[in-house]
Amino acid sequence: MSSPTSSRLSRTRRWVGKGDRRVLALTLPIILSNATVPLLGAVDTAVVGHLDSPHYIGAVAVGALIFSYVFWSFGFLRMATTGLAAQAYGRRDPNGVRAVFARAALIAVTAGLAVMVLQWPIIELAMALIQPTAAVEAAARDYFHVRIWASPATLMQYCMLGWLLAMRDARAVFIFQVVLNSLNMVLDILFVQGFGWDVKGVAGATVIADYSGVMLGWFLMQPHLKRLGGTWRGIGIFDRTQLARLMKINGDIFVRTMALTSAFALFTSFSARFGEVTLAANAVLQNFLMFGSFALDGFAHAAETLVGQAYGAERRKQFLWAVRKTTIWAIASAVVMAAIFGLAGPWIIDGLTSIPEVRAASYSYLLWAVMLPITGVLGFQFDGVFLGAMQTKHWRNMMLLSVAIYAGMAWGAVVADSNHLLWASFNAFFLLRGVTLAVLFPTIIPNSTTS
Repeated sequence: MSSPTSSRLSRTRRWVGKGDRRVLALTLPIILSNATVPLLGAVDTAVVGHLDSPHYIGAVAVGALIFSYVFWSFGFLRMATTGLAAQAYGRRDPNGVRAVFARAALIAVTAGLAVMVLQWPIIELAMALIQPTAAVEAAARDYFHVRIWASPATLMQYCMLGWLLAMRDARAVFIFQVVLNSLNMVLDILFVQGFGWDVKGVAGATVIADYSGVMLGWFLMQPHLKRLGGTWRGIGIFDRTQLARLMKINGDIFVRTMALTSAFALFTSFSARFGEVTLAANAVLQNFLMFGSFALDGFAHAAETLVGQAYGAERRKQFLWAVRKTTIWAIASAVVMAAIFGLAGPWIIDGLTSIPEVRAASYSYLLWAVMLPITGVLGFQFDGVFLGAMQTKHWRNMMLLSVAIYAGMAWGAVVADSNHLLWASFNAFFLLRGVTLAVLFPTIIPNSTTS
């Protein structure tokens, strides 16, 4: 007869087998490192949330929105790099792995410089579309004109992070994110609370941290470059076939990312129509989304890497295994996060702002933020699956459909003058992302029967 201890160990192994441990070994460091990103957003909110006016919170929210829109229009630099490099790695093509990074880096530097040159039309168009109050607009402009100088470094980081993910180096990703965001948070507090630079201090901290991150990222890439072998010479950066494929993939990702960012832009823009207090409250509650999304992104990144390598090697069973294991763990994590948000929500809000009216408004809409991990988990997970397989056409089309439905619902919330309905439409959007991709999933499964 087995002992109680051996029985418990047996049950544990059934629930967390070798395959689960493999997924968790890749995912947990990414989750921990990703958690520093929303923590940074929380610090950004907190350092200005304890100043003497809610317009500072709104200004950082508007400024961050503009850069999210601009930078994530180049989100293909991270996403395509991971998928393409993972597939090249699965084919055992070291020069192909190097070429993927080189092409992405060239685009990053060129695009970053272009964004800096075009800063005036970008900020003018953004303010015309968002239409914040005068106080919010003035502070948001201050934030924008400082942070814009980080553009090349920010985009280069996308390439480096995507490449390290493709190499399945969770440790390097962890070091990269933690060091970068910790430096940013320390500088946030120093510049805002110490030097009194308000929103300019928040932006300046990001600029310094981003350029430091590029140097760190290049250092972390070196062991993989040596292990892979190959050379930078003759990697065919300008190979016509590869460039054509890259342009098609990047085009799909660009359209999809712009649609996603537009959904967030609509949320912030429509929030601003309900007044400064509601805008600030929604900005505070979006930190819950950031915490939840970056945690779920850990499993999505794991799926992207494992699926990409299986797809590149044409291994159907390995592909299905990667999808199943990462999705099960993602759903379990979403349930846990929702429970934590439900229990600790008021304390989190109090830590983010000391302004009484913003706190009160945030409490009123808290339940909607608590629901986001549940409604969003399948969307994040299938993002990783479709990216790993580089099936970007379906991925793009389902996002466009989801955003179109969401936009109609969100406009109805504005007409009804209801922030509750705006949050309901936001949750519906996240749910639609997952359901539409789940319907199309069987069409992307590899035909090969290789294990």
